[in-house]
Amino acid sequence: MLGILSVVISLGAVWFGYGTARRFVRDRLRYVDGALSSGAAVVAGVGAALVAWPVAWLLPLVSGGTAIAFGIAVGLGTRAGASDIKHGYRLRG
Repeated sequence: MLGILSVVISLGAVWFGYGTARRFVRDRLRYVDGALSSGAAVVAGVGAALVAWPVAWLLPLVSGGTAIAFGIAVGLGTRAGASDIKHGYRLRG
């Protein structure tokens, strides 16, 4: 049962990281040229993994793999947000 709960927590962290990074880049960083480069996705992913590592170490149900998956998801979300901007995504409003 704890294994299933651990997987659910990990998937939730990955989903949250991807969605939040994508929306943030798309909505807030649309005019920042540095955020649209592919290097920004790598920096965001590594930074997110480094920030999540101590949190994952402290919590009993998540591990370093969760922190790494979170970092990868943030990097992919950053890249997807930049891609949305490059392909003409328009803000709703």
